[in-house]
Amino acid sequence: MRERAASTTALAEELRLAKGTVSYHLKVLEEARLVRVVRTRRVRAVTERFYGRAARLFLIKGIEEDEAVTHVRVRLQPADARRLERRVERLAHDALERESPTGEEYSLVIGLHQTGGLA
Repeated sequence: MRERAASTTALAEELRLAKGTVSYHLKVLEEARLVRVVRTRRVRAVTERFYGRAARLFLIKGIEEDEAVTHVRVRLQPADARRLERRVERLAHDALERESPTGEEYSLVIGLHQTGGLA
């Protein structure tokens, strides 16, 4: 669904799961406003729904009001991915260098990995 809308049937086939299972999870994701129906079409007496992501960028608020996690999926050329990976490593090292015994505790969660490329 990253690149194009998909129906419950198409997702079930691609994920090799039962349509009922996929349908249930799509409803949960739709209620959480992570996916939405982007188009419909009539197939005999049934309306087929096509789901797409609700946003390109998701900002997830944590339990604490000032806590946030950002999740981004992008397509990169291998050279750009290597450059970004080095920047992520520098960010982690930068955080470690600033560690203070009297400071407040934070968790830094960062990572860059190649995905499997599902729809």
